[in-house]
Amino acid sequence: MAEVYLRRLSRWQAEQQRDAVANVYVSAYRGAAGEEHRDRQDFLHRLEQHVQHTGFDMVVADTAGTVGCAYGFRVPRTGEWWSDLQEDLPRDIEELTASGRAFLLAELMVLPAHRRRGIATRLVERLLIRLDADLVVAATGRATDHPTAGRGTGDGGGESSGAAAEAFRAWGWSRFGVLGPHVAPDIAFGAGPGQEPMTGEVWIRRPLR
Repeated sequence: MAEVYLRRLSRWQAEQQRDAVANVYVSAYRGAAGEEHRDRQDFLHRLEQHVQHTGFDMVVADTAGTVGCAYGFRVPRTGEWWSDLQEDLPRDIEELTASGRAFLLAELMVLPAHRRRGIATRLVERLLIRLDADLVVAATGRATDHPTAGRGTGDGGGESSGAAAEAFRAWGWSRFGVLGPHVAPDIAFGAGPGQEPMTGEVWIRRPLR
């Protein structure tokens, strides 16, 4: 296969590339038959909101077109982000969130034909390498009563939650807890209104330097 190149996009560039990224999203998460249009519109709506968050950053993978994407932003400083955490929130995590020092890896996706090539790993590394934060957070979603239940990410970028856990461990992340049973659509990978009720498995790590 052709070589894959990574590009970091500004907020403006991310908005210009939203259609290409939405195409990757639909293919990576493979929604229920007939739901592709709704899934795409749901994603575009979320992306429109996400680019407005403080610290928004995006990296895309290209080879004759966009084949992967990772992006994130600062975790909102209010405690609402953690309101569905099933475990007690440690004081240091609460303080990092309140001070704006926590970053959410909001989406990670790779086209099926380009998986198992280390692209997701490269995307995450590039996204986090110059990150000025003391904590990175991610949540993989699972819809308990939806045809696409178990969607998450991993080096496949859109595979099962088991693959996601394997990938996060390989990347040096630690399992932190569970969000749910109703995770907000802007938290878990691939989440959307059609996937509720949903739980999210939360992973954390210190950023790469």
